[in-house]
Amino acid sequence: MALFGSDNKTKSSLDGLWIKCNNCGEIIYKKEVDKNLKVCPKCNYHFRLSAKEWISILMDQNSFHELWADIESVDPLDFKDRTRYRDKLKEAQRQTGIKDAVVTGYGLINDLFVNIGIFDFNFMGGSMGAVVGEKVTRLIEKTTEEQSNLVIVTSSGGARMQEGIFSLLQMAKTNSALSRLHNSKALYIALLTDPTTGGVAASFASVADIIIAEPKALIGFAGPRVISDTIGQKLPEGFQRAEFLLEHGMIDMVVERKVIKKTIAQLIRLLGNTEKRIMEER
Repeated sequence: MALFGSDNKTKSSLDGLWIKCNNCGEIIYKKEVDKNLKVCPKCNYHFRLSAKEWISILMDQNSFHELWADIESVDPLDFKDRTRYRDKLKEAQRQTGIKDAVVTGYGLINDLFVNIGIFDFNFMGGSMGAVVGEKVTRLIEKTTEEQSNLVIVTSSGGARMQEGIFSLLQMAKTNSALSRLHNSKALYIALLTDPTTGGVAASFASVADIIIAEPKALIGFAGPRVISDTIGQKLPEGFQRAEFLLEHGMIDMVVERKVIKKTIAQLIRLLGNTEKRIMEER
């Protein structure tokens, strides 16, 4: 499977023929990693994927249709630290080729219709501002109206600080839309990838009908170092990793990348809407 793009953390390595694994430290032939869906063949470490890469892995070929692609963030607070927020947005758009941190649309997963939202950590750490919240909310409302299936793939550092309260409001906005979805017959599956933290983890990512996580994904509100320093205690081994959350009943399953598409399709066949008419009507 041809993949494109890379996460910021490994970009310099991925540009060459070899890549150093962030987990085991092994030097691996890049084509071998790409062929393995960007999973380390030595230690099973799952590298971060861009939204475009997730589309190529999850969606049936040529079935994905993007929605609301041209919605862009503004700078409501005229925010500036070392760089103006509006300049950061332009740079992130230039580097990623997308307008904001989530790509939304619809398509087929193993011939089953889904509405799908995919976060891209390369865009300002996958942070959630007003545009991200608006696109996710529209996607939820569309799914509720159709009584279809919703999949959201998260990878986020949380709320976007440059938008202040406008960003925090998106937590309530998205969850309000989800409350209406949960009262319908629609199915919502969340796929939590590394990392899923902050306001995204504390809102729509944690209230899906089925919550899946990739192996070793960091999932939580505040980071483990912040929590440890705050409470003055050493945290348990593996704290806030996917396997720890599964053991404590916070998520439903941990699934390796190579079988995620198959797993989501099986869940839709068991619990969701399997009619093709929704896609055919478009």
